[in-house]
Amino acid sequence: MSENSVIAYIGLGSNLGDRQDFLDQAVVLMGQIERTEVCQVSPYESTEPLANADQPAYLNAVARVQTMLSAQALFAYLRRIEDCLGRERSTQWASRTIDLDLLLYGDSVIRDPNLTVPHPAMHLRSFVLNPLAAMSPDLTHPVLCVTMETLSQRVKQGSFMLEPSMPQLISIAGNIGVGKTTLADGLALAINAKVLYEPYDTNPFMPEVYAGNMAYALDSQLHFLVNRADQVGRDTLIPGQVYVSDYLFEKEWIYASTLLDERQLTLYKKIYTPFAGHVVTPRLVLYLHDSSTRCLERIHRRNRAYEQGIETSFLDRLDQAYESLLQTWDRSPVIRLDVAQFDCLNSEHLAHFVVQIQQYIKVQHADHRIN
Repeated sequence: MSENSVIAYIGLGSNLGDRQDFLDQAVVLMGQIERTEVCQVSPYESTEPLANADQPAYLNAVARVQTMLSAQALFAYLRRIEDCLGRERSTQWASRTIDLDLLLYGDSVIRDPNLTVPHPAMHLRSFVLNPLAAMSPDLTHPVLCVTMETLSQRVKQGSFMLEPSMPQLISIAGNIGVGKTTLADGLALAINAKVLYEPYDTNPFMPEVYAGNMAYALDSQLHFLVNRADQVGRDTLIPGQVYVSDYLFEKEWIYASTLLDERQLTLYKKIYTPFAGHVVTPRLVLYLHDSSTRCLERIHRRNRAYEQGIETSFLDRLDQAYESLLQTWDRSPVIRLDVAQFDCLNSEHLAHFVVQIQQYIKVQHADHRIN
């Protein structure tokens, strides 16, 4: 193959008929494309359909090819192979004998009427990202500018869709003092979103709890639960509107488990469960992380009287609880931001990050830009 050849990645999927046979035939036919060589094919993986639960399960794979063709010419060949294998083009999410998506074409960014590369949803699909990360973990997404391994870690084993008809909620998780509100303010300004602040300043019981009077712990947690459930409730948030909350609703359970005794927690759980069932699932979670020591330094600098008794041991417990929660989080992608490498007050850092955010949700266009 010539030095002018390009490495491209193609996603394969089938959920009609003999799925494995259709994928096998597609691989053979791709190998017959002129000036193109199939270099590697990932193991086949069965996945549940994204949009229509009544459909049969898919069999998916990713192929790496080396080609002398242009992206448009390669894409045209893929369409012909689909037609040859009986692909019917009706609705977007219809079942199909074969689906061949041009995921990546070198480091090209293509925005043609009939072809978008990188594939606009590939960063949301574990059945694409996991094989890519296994094949080429250091391969970088040309728009997001992060590796396939990182993108795979963000979705874990989940696959997601952009759903503009849903409230576009971005929730920021992280320890006390890590900078959640600062990030929420900067991000909301950049993407023209509404900020939802956690109502700590309206909670009359929290100063008592932080002063060590745990008799008020249940009252404090219920106050937060009711207020946050109302803020991010399905009846509150507007479909299509972009929101940034400086908390993740599920932190309620983290704090309750940390602060309440066994009897209080038993009662709290009975109240928490129905409230949790009526809140909006975030489209994206941002996990802002820093050491407990550095978080405590910020807590002391902002000098809220009721926080001055917080100790690193308490922050360590919260940190472990957040890690545990987000390690198993499967309801939306999670982007981890380590404060040591990411400064939300740095305009260049934030501008680069906004480019990524815009790929995970449907955002409104702001009237201003980050310089």
